[in-house]
Amino acid sequence: MTPAHHLPPVNAVRSRRIGLAWALIVLSLVGPFGVGWGATVEVYYGPDDAPLDRLTALYRHATRYLYVAAYGLTSPRAVEAMVAAKKRGVDVRLITDRQRTEDVKQRTALHTLHLAGIPILVNEHDGLMHLKQVVIDDEVNTTGSMNHTTSGNRYNDERLDIITDHAITVQARDKFLAMWNDRTRYRNWK
Repeated sequence: MTPAHHLPPVNAVRSRRIGLAWALIVLSLVGPFGVGWGATVEVYYGPDDAPLDRLTALYRHATRYLYVAAYGLTSPRAVEAMVAAKKRGVDVRLITDRQRTEDVKQRTALHTLHLAGIPILVNEHDGLMHLKQVVIDDEVNTTGSMNHTTSGNRYNDERLDIITDHAITVQARDKFLAMWNDRTRYRNWK
């Protein structure tokens, strides 16, 4: 045990802590520590929060573009919201899993989107498309476990994170477009 006369005075310890606290406050005001520090993240869990309902509401607010990458997309409401966005002049694109297109409900959804003029890419690496991401207008992007299905909204244990942040959303957009332009890994559905 250290003798009491070798410990720093209590006032010296307090002043160091106060100085450190002020330094952290000043640093936080001077500049961001990293991308996303100002992001707003809303978290929704299925089935309690009906996450797909939240997602389709976002689709209705898109004004420039709506980029969707999802393994499963069978929900009629999601399809309807994407078609409505396309009709408003929004650039709507979808990337999905080729193997999943063998599902009747998925094929029906894709056919409807295709008829509306929405371009669809499928991966050339079957069964490996696990990304569930939506990117909207350089301001909002989503991620989580939820496929765009009725089960994902009403029955499954799912999570949907809605991230409102320009820098993070631009990064998500750039990743989507890199995938979109990679014709060694993705091809047109029809």
